[in-house]
Amino acid sequence: MDYAYLITPFLTWLIVGPIKFLINSARQRRWAFNLVGNGGFPSNHSSVVTSMATLIALREGIGHPAFGVAVTLCFIVMIDANSLRQHVGRQAAAINRLAAGAADHTTLRERMGHTLVEICGGIATGIGMGFLVFNLFGG
Repeated sequence: MDYAYLITPFLTWLIVGPIKFLINSARQRRWAFNLVGNGGFPSNHSSVVTSMATLIALREGIGHPAFGVAVTLCFIVMIDANSLRQHVGRQAAAINRLAAGAADHTTLRERMGHTLVEICGGIATGIGMGFLVFNLFGG
């Protein structure tokens, strides 16, 4: 059985997470545990889906239907990361402002979603990881 398609997204997620944490920590000049999982450079979501699309392109070719499905999934994930999740963050900020004095209000996380630069970083990282797995496990 070929496990490269299972290993690729997991390995990408495993590698990109600590890279993102270290970059965010360097930017914040402190350990950025509050940014784990939401936003930051590079986009982990974009990296994971792009690594899979890259592996499919390298192994099956860009004419294969699986590559079309993978690219479609990439667009959905990246649009969601850029627009929808940023709107959620803005709504959280508005709710936090409205409920500022309330004793029972739990502050909502406002940093959601990714900028285009963070998504492009995720794309580049994902392509690199796809090539890495392709070269490690062969074509």
